[in-house]
Amino acid sequence: MRSLTGTGMVVVALTATVAAILFPIWTYEDRSGTGLANLRAGSVPTAWGPLSAADRDFVVRVRLAGLLELPAGQQAIDRAPSVAVRTAGEHLVHGHTYLDARVREVAKRLSMELPNQPTGQQRGWLEEFTAARGLEYETKFANILRRAHGKVFSLVADIRNSTRNTLVRALADDANTTVLDHIKVLEATGLIDFDAIAADSAQSDRSAQSAQSARSTGRTPHGITTVNSRRTQSCSGRSFCWSPGPSRASAAPGSASPPSKPPARTSRPKKGPRN
Repeated sequence: MRSLTGTGMVVVALTATVAAILFPIWTYEDRSGTGLANLRAGSVPTAWGPLSAADRDFVVRVRLAGLLELPAGQQAIDRAPSVAVRTAGEHLVHGHTYLDARVREVAKRLSMELPNQPTGQQRGWLEEFTAARGLEYETKFANILRRAHGKVFSLVADIRNSTRNTLVRALADDANTTVLDHIKVLEATGLIDFDAIAADSAQSDRSAQSAQSARSTGRTPHGITTVNSRRTQSCSGRSFCWSPGPSRASAAPGSASPPSKPPARTSRPKKGPRN
């Protein structure tokens, strides 16, 4: 009888040890500070499906794109010496006239406010275009906008893939078509510096790897700002508002997630005496 009791205690101890190992694995995914927890905390219900912080950020970025590219495109139509750049300007105006109407319709149905002015960085680009002349103007116009569109292309696809909101998904379809058309027509100018684009992409990849490493180790590398958020980013120098600059993450509007905590450690129970 005593032998049976001792064996039973050993079995219980082993079961508790296995449970201690597995429990954090089962429960960590939706703990505070993880991606799933942030997704839930930043989402609001709508008639068209949950609207996440990334969805809202995307809608705002589409509006900001129009605030930059409509005046930039019109300027190209009016000032560009070459037919190719004037044609690119026509595509920007046509594409964002349609896309701007779509994003305002979506925002109205989702009860979202949209910006009415371009960002400081966007205004800076418009000033650069205005100050330049001839070939310098066309080169700046084509390269700044091509690099910006190239970066946003994958992010539009990410929203299209991950959103649970049907209105946002349809808007992403329209944005994807528009961005690809603009990439092609800007490349058709023959002015694109693809070496610079490749170097910029490599630098962005290194920055992303550093940020990922910092998130996994709890450290922040010099010059990189990280938060527990998937690919939502602020418009200050980043690609979602058609910016070729480095990325910076932004928190979900109206939500604050508690700080991340490591999974609780469970100590192993002591084994009972052997008989």
